[in-house]
Amino acid sequence: MTMPTLTCPGCTTRLELDEPALEATIDHGCPLCGGSISEQNVMSY
Repeated sequence: MTMPTLTCPGCTTRLELDEPALEATIDHGCPLCGGSISEQNVMSY
């Protein structure tokens, strides 16, 4: 199973996260820069 991948619009870091980490990142922002992340930034499920 492929993990969701997203790219932070603030720092352009590409992250592969499991579902709980993805939900936390959408709720709290990028773990590296703190930038806002939305479901639109998710590239694959």
